[in-house]
Amino acid sequence: MKKRKFNHKRRLCAPPGNDPVRVAHLLGLSQAVTYGGNPDHKRNAGDFGLTPPSNPRTAKSLCDDAGILTRAEAERVLRRGVELGLVSEQQRNGWPQNVWGVAANDVAVEAMLENPEVGSYHGYPMLADDPLVEEIRLRWRP
Repeated sequence: MKKRKFNHKRRLCAPPGNDPVRVAHLLGLSQAVTYGGNPDHKRNAGDFGLTPPSNPRTAKSLCDDAGILTRAEAERVLRRGVELGLVSEQQRNGWPQNVWGVAANDVAVEAMLENPEVGSYHGYPMLADDPLVEEIRLRWRP
């Protein structure tokens, strides 16, 4: 089995601070993003409506392990991550390539843009030794 690694080229944008233009932009993006999901990251398909049926691969991390079991929870974490500015510097068609968040059980998660035409993402738990994990947790908390 191939060992998973994180991409060292990912860059987290600076926090929006009190910049009203940036805050408004992130709020608009957070309302527009959607969660599509990926069956490779699901043990239980839940209400994700994924086709083909859930079929996780052993080399993939599973959303189930982060406690994200519904589409509503996945979209809540995704949208909150965008709103907080936990987005990558890299953009595709106006959408951040990556969005980060923290699941209810304090597991840091990463979402990757899967459809740059409509802003749809799929996500997965981050590796514990990923250098971005602590920064994401710090910025997630108020």
